[in-house]
Amino acid sequence: MGKASHALRGKLLRLYLAQIFTPVRSPKPLPLLAFLAVVGLSNSLNAQYFRDSNYWKTHRRQISLGIGISNFLGELGGRDQIGSPFIWDLEMSQTKPAISVTYRYFLAKRLVLRGGGAYGVLAGNDNLTKEVFRNNRNLNFKSNIFEGQLGLEFQVTEELPGHIYDLRGVKGMTPSRLGTYVFAGISVFHFKPQAQFNGGWVDLQPLHTEGQGLPNGPENYKLTQIGIPMGVGIRKGLSKRTSVGLELQYTKTFTDYIDDVSGEYYDPVLLEEAYGPVSAYLSDPSLGAVPGQTDVGAQRGYSDHNDGYLFLKAQVHYKLFKYRSSNKKHRARIHRQKIVF
Repeated sequence: MGKASHALRGKLLRLYLAQIFTPVRSPKPLPLLAFLAVVGLSNSLNAQYFRDSNYWKTHRRQISLGIGISNFLGELGGRDQIGSPFIWDLEMSQTKPAISVTYRYFLAKRLVLRGGGAYGVLAGNDNLTKEVFRNNRNLNFKSNIFEGQLGLEFQVTEELPGHIYDLRGVKGMTPSRLGTYVFAGISVFHFKPQAQFNGGWVDLQPLHTEGQGLPNGPENYKLTQIGIPMGVGIRKGLSKRTSVGLELQYTKTFTDYIDDVSGEYYDPVLLEEAYGPVSAYLSDPSLGAVPGQTDVGAQRGYSDHNDGYLFLKAQVHYKLFKYRSSNKKHRARIHRQKIVF
């Protein structure tokens, strides 16, 4: 804005001096100067429109589409050792696809209200670990997961699209700074664990594999739960409207039954009487390599740590511009202007 404004003032000064020191061809030179002043002021205001601190309000609404991967953090599968918390027990071979859509509304220049939905697949299998007890347990599961979330996002740094030079049509070096952000919120998610049985997949919750609803057994768990999603992201501006990036999200949950495993082994005889032979078998499909490991009352899961899951998504972000004028010509001219942040 500074260079353009100085250049404009210089041009006006030269025109004014020319009016003084050259023969006057028009009897009314002042209207010409007034017209030039108005044009200059308009250009200056337009330039200021793009550079002032309120410019972010023109694109405070954004939509993001993501595609990536999901992974499960729980009892089944994992590293070749006794279960470890958080990502240190991640089983990469059970990585599954995920998709997402996110809507952002900027409350302030760097503070964002975000909401959206995601779909992924979670899975785990004890036969993928060489740890003796987990491998002998021989449990497996998979579950589709549907998540809706609402939260806040803080822009740590802003991406810089466009060229570094404030000259329309002049090519320059593209800024390399990435935008970075952190976020957290609350989510509602739905899951339905299934296990392989006779070449197909069987829903596990109706089988009450840990004696849910039976004497001395736990309460039956609900398939819709609350979670706390949190994560970090980076983004790179491609233009004044679009950017691309990566986002890593971890969701802490308040259930240990995403994989249908949490507590102790229940009496298979009572399970078969109440829920049938499939319930009794899937409660304990162990290999029999560790004597006494699956006796009634023995540890089947680890209820002190709830389950969690991860999403890693590549995203495309699109800014939904809101212009200050309803005039189509004015909006078209603004759309073509070079924007400098």
